[in-house]
Amino acid sequence: MHTLVFLCARRLVSHRPGARRALDLLPAELYPVLFRAAFLDGRTLALSDLVASWPFPVLSFRRLLAHRDRHQLLGASSKLCVQTVILAVVAHLRRALEEPCRGTSETRCRLRVLDMTGLQDDDTDRGPEGMSLWSGTVALAKACLEVSKHQNECLKRGSKRRKGPSGASAAPRPVAVELRADLFVNGTSYGVLRDALRTGAAGPLRLKCRDFHAEELSATGTVSLLELLEPSGVRRVDLRFNNLGLAGLCLVLPRLARFPRLLSLKLPYSNVDVRRLPPETDAGLRHLAVQLGKLPCLKELNLGSSRLSGKLRQLLGDLQVSLESLELAFCYLLPGDLTFLSQSFHAPALRKLDLSGHDFSENLLQPLRHLLEKASASLLHLDLMECRLTDSRLETLLPALCRCSRLRCLGLFGNPLTTPGLKTLLGQTAVLPDLRLVVYPYPADCYARQPSRSPSEDAVDEERFAALNAELRRMLVSSGRADAVWTTSLCRHGALDYFAA
Repeated sequence: MHTLVFLCARRLVSHRPGARRALDLLPAELYPVLFRAAFLDGRTLALSDLVASWPFPVLSFRRLLAHRDRHQLLGASSKLCVQTVILAVVAHLRRALEEPCRGTSETRCRLRVLDMTGLQDDDTDRGPEGMSLWSGTVALAKACLEVSKHQNECLKRGSKRRKGPSGASAAPRPVAVELRADLFVNGTSYGVLRDALRTGAAGPLRLKCRDFHAEELSATGTVSLLELLEPSGVRRVDLRFNNLGLAGLCLVLPRLARFPRLLSLKLPYSNVDVRRLPPETDAGLRHLAVQLGKLPCLKELNLGSSRLSGKLRQLLGDLQVSLESLELAFCYLLPGDLTFLSQSFHAPALRKLDLSGHDFSENLLQPLRHLLEKASASLLHLDLMECRLTDSRLETLLPALCRCSRLRCLGLFGNPLTTPGLKTLLGQTAVLPDLRLVVYPYPADCYARQPSRSPSEDAVDEERFAALNAELRRMLVSSGRADAVWTTSLCRHGALDYFAA
């Protein structure tokens, strides 16, 4: 339900000529609601006018657009609106750079910080025409380069026109907007982002990164970008699918110590396999451990899809603070690894734990149970997907699982559970007051055996599965847990994030 003020703002921004004239007469307090109305309705001309006369030092998308507006940020019109805001800031800076030459001011814009962080945290529901994190990064980088180029042109013209008493060029009035953003780079966008970051603090549009994502880059390319980032604002570094290997990680990780507020480090699919490393490369693992120990604020670590069998103690032994999020999916851990983790100071602090892809047979099952018991007071998010959990193995874990009183999300997709096993799980976990999302597998007994197919290609019996869904829903309602979502959709699961927990 929209407020009366919002409805009036929506009407005003729909009539651009009148709205443009009215901006000089309206109080500054109305600008935020006008911005929200213009953005949600795709009124790009009105957005441009609002930015051109923005009366506050900061323009933050996350503050101006409420969480309920998030679906609008993922639609086709949002791309045009975001581009419009960027172009309006570029136009403002171009005018400001020209002012020293003309000696006049054509704008009352007070903008000094444009905060675009958090716009594309998750692309799961974004349509094909929406603004992706990659395309947003490219647009911002090009904007920085355009304004920097215009600044150089103004300086050249000024050196010919304006001379101080000593004959030296009179410096133009400094003008700059700090641009805070989350950046995503790969091989195709590497060059333009590198050039934009090189403009650094000298450019009128200064790019400051909060979350840095790099994909399919070489170790040297990754290092060159990390060294160009302004250190104080970086909270997350995500280097996935970069195939760095142990040597590449040893080259990259020392550069992370320059980020004093780094909270999250994700290194999945880094092509590290301790089984294939010669004994002398233990020195490389030791080097990684030392570098991780130099990150004083690190709270989230993802080492997924690296084969770390028997090396977890060595890798995490130098950390100075307890981890709150640890993702070790498909890491081929041994019982000793889980035993170390359950006895470490990380266990009581864990809010998110991903151990997907492990075979929780008898050797790993008891260490996992002990780990869950140690993490029970803090754990919010648990992933045990594709872990070969049968009904009996899950039943062994249920007492420890039900002690996790704050658990919000449980991922069990890809396990060979049956309908009775799922009913038992629901009945036992209904006592967990915060459990809102369970991603469960298609039950083994809901597959229709096809004579011409292998067992792995059997099709789901849709009628049987629909009956199970209905029964699970009835059980939730009767347990007073109608608010909980039980689903087989991984899309719902992917929307969860450590920083939103």
